[in-house]
Amino acid sequence: MLPRQQPWENPGLKIGVCIKQVPDSDAHPRIADTGRHIDDREVNWVISSCDLCALEEALLLVEAAEKAGVGRPELIAFSLGPARVEEALRKALALGADRAVHLADADFQGGDALADGRALAAAIDRAACDLVLAGAQSDDLGQAATPAVIAGLLGRPYAWLVMAVELERADSVRIVRELEGGSNEVLRLGLPAVLAVQAGINKPRFASLRGALQARRKPLETVDCTTLGVEAGQVGEAGAGTETTALRVPPTGGGGLLIEGDAPETAATELLAHLEREALL
Repeated sequence: MLPRQQPWENPGLKIGVCIKQVPDSDAHPRIADTGRHIDDREVNWVISSCDLCALEEALLLVEAAEKAGVGRPELIAFSLGPARVEEALRKALALGADRAVHLADADFQGGDALADGRALAAAIDRAACDLVLAGAQSDDLGQAATPAVIAGLLGRPYAWLVMAVELERADSVRIVRELEGGSNEVLRLGLPAVLAVQAGINKPRFASLRGALQARRKPLETVDCTTLGVEAGQVGEAGAGTETTALRVPPTGGGGLLIEGDAPETAATELLAHLEREALL
């Protein structure tokens, strides 16, 4: 274990959280006429679960700093997408973020992790965030790549599958990271840094009525390529390193094998025979 540091002061620390709006897990979207995207007109959109945990962890860090008397860090929420994304950012503001940045240029649309990472990295750099939290992976695509792209472009230390976060000083963070086989790794990263938070590390709070009312008065900035100083050809569909050629609904299963009888020995013999016939053994 790493030794704990002495109390520290926080001169203007900024924490950024990247959130993504995804279809509700209960949604049954249909494929659009293009065959390359889902038809999102009747889909209920929510914040991805890992990103909600990242936002909650950032709020806990802010509250811990306030309680320790080292100064309240500024919490900034970032999201990329069409006009509907404003709803997700308003929710982040209602939960406790101080301000929000909406990457809403039409040139940002249709990108992949690489293109979106470029745009988000530019926005984060412009806001001068010292610590950036994001979900380890999104609920829709699950590529687990965008936070790594952001860290790489900004040249910052990066940790994935983060299970616990503690601000130690104004220039370092102590984290616990999940490894394979049930093991954990304790690390100290110098700031600025980027962390990808694992789902389930905390229980995201609900927005209060007071928080929802306050969110209406908090700043929500809309930015485009020109504001961020990025070229349109480097973001969105034009800047993507991958291309979606087609979406298809998974085929339905062909049904299972029902083995009749009460004797386990007979059932086992029939099962083995079936597996051999299907060349599965």
